[in-house]
Amino acid sequence: MQFASLGSGSKGNATVVRKGSTRLMIDCGFSLRETERRLARLGEEAANLTAILVTHEHADHIRGVGPLARKFSLPVLITRGTANHQGLGKLPQQQCIDVDETLVVGAFEIQPYPVPHDAREPCQYVIDDGNRRFGMLTDTGSLTEHIKQSLSACDALLLECNHDREMLKNGPYPYHLKQRVSGRFGHLSNDQAAELLQHLDTTKLKHLVAAHLSEQNNTPEFARQALSAALGCEEDWISVADQHNGLGWRHI
Repeated sequence: MQFASLGSGSKGNATVVRKGSTRLMIDCGFSLRETERRLARLGEEAANLTAILVTHEHADHIRGVGPLARKFSLPVLITRGTANHQGLGKLPQQQCIDVDETLVVGAFEIQPYPVPHDAREPCQYVIDDGNRRFGMLTDTGSLTEHIKQSLSACDALLLECNHDREMLKNGPYPYHLKQRVSGRFGHLSNDQAAELLQHLDTTKLKHLVAAHLSEQNNTPEFARQALSAALGCEEDWISVADQHNGLGWRHI
């Protein structure tokens, strides 16, 4: 199993997981042209995608979902709440998913799980190939026991480190936006991400990637410091999926 990021942040998000001929794209927050360009950078083509999984309806996660699905006749897996959002347009193949049910797509078993975020029915995913587990968590404002159970004993984690608390507090955002970001249905801080790690079984963890970093309210250095302190590892062992370059392929 391999995973990579086309880019991660408030301007666009997309993650690809592949094994054999199966290629899953999780979210697509870039234009069609930009998505194809970023896939090519990873040595991939959109025509080879098996399906698109959607986490929620915010533009930085769904901007390119409709155009990509329509051009390449791709199935879109999405919760019913998210599917009610009109921004996706008509999809060629839409499969509504239940966050309590496991899905099988190609080489992967997919477990959606719910998260607290200011969207209609947001979820995140754990993807299992039978031997390895890739878990991702972004766009949640708080941690739940279900999140901890879902992400425990993963071989790789892509984990939101949206903001440093002090940078957000003293930064340029207006007060209402600071309240939203730091609220229960907002985004995880570095400290919250580190707290989550302390509750997980990380004995199998081979890759940890900090993601969805705010360009105004965080730095890769702060995110790495927080996560490495929680794991007791070197800071340079932590990878960062950034907005412009994403993250190259990682083998699990």
